[in-house]
Amino acid sequence: MTTVLLVGTRKGQWVGRSEDRATWEFSGPHHDMEEVYSGLVDARGEGPPRIFAGASSMWLGPQVRWSDDLGATWQETPGGGVRFPDGAGASVERIWQIVPGTGDGVVWAGTEPGAVWRSEDRGETFALVEGLWNHPHRGQWGAGFGGQAFHTILPHPTDPESVTVAISTGGVYQTLDGGQTWEPRNKGIRADFLPEGQQYPEFGQCVHKVTRHPSRPERLFLQNHGGVYRSDDEGGSWTSIADGLPSDFGFPVVVHPHRPDTVYVFPLGGGAGRYPPEAKARVWRSDDAGESWTPYDAGLPDPCYVAVMRDAMCMDSHDPAGLYLGGRNGAVWASTDDGESFTEIVSDLPDVMSLKVGVV
Repeated sequence: MTTVLLVGTRKGQWVGRSEDRATWEFSGPHHDMEEVYSGLVDARGEGPPRIFAGASSMWLGPQVRWSDDLGATWQETPGGGVRFPDGAGASVERIWQIVPGTGDGVVWAGTEPGAVWRSEDRGETFALVEGLWNHPHRGQWGAGFGGQAFHTILPHPTDPESVTVAISTGGVYQTLDGGQTWEPRNKGIRADFLPEGQQYPEFGQCVHKVTRHPSRPERLFLQNHGGVYRSDDEGGSWTSIADGLPSDFGFPVVVHPHRPDTVYVFPLGGGAGRYPPEAKARVWRSDDAGESWTPYDAGLPDPCYVAVMRDAMCMDSHDPAGLYLGGRNGAVWASTDDGESFTEIVSDLPDVMSLKVGVV
């Protein structure tokens, strides 16, 4: 089987292929000079695998593009695929997320400004989820340093009516009725940037990423702008699991594909410097759902003064699983032993913003 790795950068997307995860061939740049903040390897169904790029051109605006031949040719969704209806008073600036939904053909997208979109034809057309766009909180959502990013969409693995999302800045929201109504799910998440006494609001947190394992949908892991958390009731409440980490600031959080209690983060220095603490690149892994943490750095650069962004860390489904990191220096490192050691598989690309992997 072929492992396919999509590398989204500030100047296009590269498509990597490997039969053994030891040697890689990369094609690109696809969508040259366009920002690619999101991608998807969708191998569902009986047809050929479909890969996606959420690209943004300073001249043409954002486009959802897809390929059924691993990047040899590309199609564009009509009108770019993700566009606000007339009268919405907004225009899409970036496509931050493309994820498969529950059920064949369902694909979700998240954008800037903060909105969520749904496709029922495998990403060929998208419709605005108006229940969230019209939510009374939306006008009070802010923007993170990188913009207002709907960077997390977690469809429930078995219930198509349930979806959990997160936005920077705004926090975590959940629907149980297919997107008609949404409620905030931020109890226990601290917003350090707010005044003392107001740091646990109903919404407004700067959540960086949320993940979960499909076999444990009630357990969520969250990397905040200051804070690493776990929820055991699908976001109803959150508990800090940052003890033992060198910093509670970072962007990505990834769960192991076969072990629901194994989770990975890549801490950064936060306001003291958005690079790894002590300039040592380390992936921190917990095998007990955040009760304890162990660092792994074999093969990673030291010193290291670059960040790994919220969607620039991902895992494949092999056993042992592969863990992939993309740096803002244009390098990608890969592990084939559950994240315990790494090898640089490509370098000198533009600023890496997203990594997505699939086995086809």
